[in-house]
Formats: sequence, structure tokens, C-alpha cells
Amino acid sequence: MNLNATLFFQMIVFFVLGWFTMKFVWPPLTKAIEDRRQKIADGLAAADKGKADLAQAQARISLIEASAKSENHARMLEAEKQAAAIIDEARREAEAEKARIIAQAKQDAEQEVQRARDGLRADVANLAVKGAEQILKREVNAQAHAELLNQLKAQL
Repeated sequence: MNLNATLFFQMIVFFVLGWFTMKFVWPPLTKAIEDRRQKIADGLAAADKGKADLAQAQARISLIEASAKSENHARMLEAEKQAAAIIDEARREAEAEKARIIAQAKQDAEQEVQRARDGLRADVANLAVKGAEQILKREVNAQAHAELLNQLKAQL
């Protein structure tokens, strides 16, 4: 075995192995490494985009919460205004009903006073007739003197 021939064949095998590796082994490895690098870069970009989307979503949530709170506050104020309006309306209706009841009571009282006056006039007329009857010692005919009695009632 010649050392030079062995060295020469080893160099040829080395170059053939290097060529074979560069031609058939290395391209799939570099492609796999590049694909993996691209997936990692896409994952990092997606994570950054997710963080940005999360921040935007939280900002929108804050805006929606603030809007809901202000809308709720406005609705509460409107409800309070409506309640006050309903109370005022009920108060006005109660005052009107009170005035109507008082007016009705006054009218009823006036009617009762008028009936009492009419009753008293009739009683006074009867007493006057009885008094006149006693004075004259004879009976006065009420039907015959109805007009005279009505004039007497009107004067009383």
C-alpha cells in the first residue's frame, strides 16, 4: 500500500462525498432550515400581531364600557326626570281632584242649606197659618189660599 495512492484515493472520495453532500444532502437541509426559520418568523409576527390586536380589543372594550356607563347614566337621569314628571302629574291630578271634591262638597252644602231654608219656610208658613187659624178661630183652607201661601213663603 502506497501512502500516496491512499492519500490520492482518500482525496477523491472526500471530493466525491463533498460533491454528493453539496448536491443531494445540503439543499434539503438548507430548505428545511429556511422553512423552520420562516415558520418561527411567522409565529413571532403572529404573536406581535396578536399582542397588537389584544391591545386594540382592550382599548375598544374600554371605550364600550365608558359608552355603556355614560349611556346608563343618561338613562338613569331620564328615568329620574320621568319619575319626577309622573309625580308632578299625579300631584296636579290630586290637586284637581281635591278642588273638584271641595267644589262638590260646597255645592252639596249649598243645596242642603237651600233645602233647609225651603223646609224652614214651609214650617214657618204652616206655623203662620196655624197662628192665623188660632187667631181667627176658624180653619183656613190651604188649597183655596195656595197662591197667598206661596207669596208668604217667597217673602220668608
